[in-house]
Amino acid sequence: MKTPDHLGVPESDLQAGGALWTAREIEQQPLMLERTHALLAGLQAQIDAFAGPIAQDPRARVILTGAGTSAYIGQCLAPLLDRHLPARVDAVPTTDIVSAPHLHLDPAQPLLLVSFGRSGNSPESLATVALVESIVADVRHLVVTCNPEGALGRAPARHLLTLQLPEETHDASFAMTSSFSCMMYATLAAFIGTPRLESRIPAISRATAQTIDHAGPTTQALALAGYERVVYLGSGVMQGLAREAALKLGELSNGAVATCYDTPLGFRHGPKTFLQARTLVVVFVSNDPLTRQYDHDLVDELRGDRVAARVIEVSAQPRTEATADTIPVPFLAEADDVDLLWPYVTVAQMFAFHVSRALGLSPDNPNKQGTVNRVVQGVRLHSVP
Repeated sequence: MKTPDHLGVPESDLQAGGALWTAREIEQQPLMLERTHALLAGLQAQIDAFAGPIAQDPRARVILTGAGTSAYIGQCLAPLLDRHLPARVDAVPTTDIVSAPHLHLDPAQPLLLVSFGRSGNSPESLATVALVESIVADVRHLVVTCNPEGALGRAPARHLLTLQLPEETHDASFAMTSSFSCMMYATLAAFIGTPRLESRIPAISRATAQTIDHAGPTTQALALAGYERVVYLGSGVMQGLAREAALKLGELSNGAVATCYDTPLGFRHGPKTFLQARTLVVVFVSNDPLTRQYDHDLVDELRGDRVAARVIEVSAQPRTEATADTIPVPFLAEADDVDLLWPYVTVAQMFAFHVSRALGLSPDNPNKQGTVNRVVQGVRLHSVP
């Protein structure tokens, strides 16, 4: 009997190399997205009744919050949701709120705090809920979590609703993969409504599945090339994605590969000095006609400079003249940029996974020293004056 494989690697090899959980959790994302959509569809009326009084109030504010990867969910979605909702929408990490609460919290402004937590046990997330409860007069908490046993979903608060995602999204591996994608989808669905996504989720899921299948060999070959530095660039909602991609590579390479992230236009303003002969640049190309022109301008400029080793486009509208250095994403050529987040992030996840293995690390636990952990440790919380 043939040994099953995941991400093109035999399961027996993954098991021996401490990589099986990460591979499975990357691969399961299309199915988990569909299950998350079905779950949110069943909760839509309850979510609307709970969040609506603040989200639909132009005097109010919605804060999307979390730490690390969970914070980048908010950074991806905040620009879009701010345009969609009457309330002001901001992405503010829990790490910022805890360290400087009075810069970020207005006691008199009605607030919906949307907290993301894979485990629901991060100390900053729990402290943020407590701070908001003590500072803001009119507040509701929407918790999006993957762990039914997490403390965040049961935090003491006046008004709290927990969106408990499918148990499989509670990633067992060190790095967040399916937890990131499904908490992000759940939040988008919660606020723009599952009926508006009903016709879009099949294409998102199929595009994500085919990207995992077809981009796997390319990401593995790029990982084996041994780049010393990697730059991720993206505009609009892709800016948060670029940051998440850089973090994923840093985590799974255990810091062995230097990373940088920015927008294509912002990259020229100093960060471009990061480039050298062993640098890979990955650009998440927008579907928006205006934004895409800026993305392509920088790609062409970087290729013309011949400083970086290689410049890769991840694109749902690939340019035929650049197919050798393009990772195409199918089915979404006419889609809104937000729909591209899910297939695009799998490219970064798979590349980081293959880099980790190429370095002889265990993707499920790349930091054997224990200086970083799956659930952050060592945080000492201080009283607010």
